Amino acid sequence: MAFDIGTPVNSALLLFILYSVHRIILPSVSRPKTIPHEFRSGYSWLPKTHPPTVLFKTYTPKTLVPFNGVDSERILLAINGTVFDVTAGRNFYGPNGMYGNFAGRDASRGMAKQSFDVEMLTAIDQPLDKLADLQADEIENMKGWMEHFSNKYIICGKLVENDAV
Repeated sequence: MAFDIGTPVNSALLLFILYSVHRIILPSVSRPKTIPHEFRSGYSWLPKTHPPTVLFKTYTPKTLVPFNGVDSERILLAINGTVFDVTAGRNFYGPNGMYGNFAGRDASRGMAKQSFDVEMLTAIDQPLDKLADLQADEIENMKGWMEHFSNKYIICGKLVENDAV
């Protein structure tokens, strides 16, 4: 099978290859006629505003409640003693969100059982839920949620008993 330059397909392929090699070896050096508007005042790698600083704190069920997205701009929730700042997920965890009842609360049992019911929440004046009655698959489910939250949101504290602080 020999290469025949006389066929139209081979001629077109040869011209395309030569054109591509020419563009790679000798690229166009013409300058754009207008400067993009976002670079007119110079370019900076700094963001326009810095995100607020988040400090790692110890929370109790009572001190976590104000971070429900209604009383505060920040939205926090706890899973198995770890407090996450889920403010970035306001659509999910905010007042009208699908998981809004978990905002400012310990969501461990609800996440483990895949239930959004208010009954899954421990009252804020009660001791923390020890989760002793959970099945192995429910514990694994809760750990999966913790891993998901750890990869997506900022860990900003730990949840302890009301009288521990």
